[in-house]
Amino acid sequence: MNQYVTGAVIKELREKNTMTQQVLADKLGVSAKTVSKWETGKGFPDITLLEPIAEAFGISVTELISGNTVINANVSANMLRSKFYVCPVCGNVIHGMGESVISCHGIQLTPLEAEPTDENHMIFIERVEDEYYARIEHSMSKAHYISFVAAVTSNDIQLVKLYPEGNAEARFKIRGVKKIFFYCNHDGLYYIDVVKGIDDKESSYDNYKERKELEEAAKRLFG
Repeated sequence: MNQYVTGAVIKELREKNTMTQQVLADKLGVSAKTVSKWETGKGFPDITLLEPIAEAFGISVTELISGNTVINANVSANMLRSKFYVCPVCGNVIHGMGESVISCHGIQLTPLEAEPTDENHMIFIERVEDEYYARIEHSMSKAHYISFVAAVTSNDIQLVKLYPEGNAEARFKIRGVKKIFFYCNHDGLYYIDVVKGIDDKESSYDNYKERKELEEAAKRLFG
């Protein structure tokens, strides 16, 4: 692990919870002087105390070490607020909703920021009976490939993991899919809104050119 809890974090959390050093010390079975040493940078809590410290503040050990406490305002989180995390070490794909603190291989992961599809990352979507067939025009070499494709509705997610030298394609049950995401291991996360009316299209669909034409028209109109 490349991080460790600091005295500044302990002090901030203690004051946020309106605790004195003595109160925290009593909860942990140490002296107030020991807590003071942590907070002034003259010492660090033993690793065996990390879990009791986190419990005292009502947070997870990961939050304690990262220094970022999580407050979820969206308790009934909407899947359309989905966040994706990818570990740079093992390629593990993690899905979350709302605010989270997520680590893998000792690295604190940050949520991927999704961008609209572009000319180098086009996705074609076709209806096949009750499914969407999604195909991405992209290399699938060992060095450069699409890692996963995910279809998201307001209340669920379908995620397909892809691998190098395979096909950059996936099938999803239609059932209210609103967005499709896919991740390029070089360039990051991309998305496309599944447009209304796509079910009636017989051929593959991609809205990149249409979007660019609309953007150019808007520039001409509004300068």
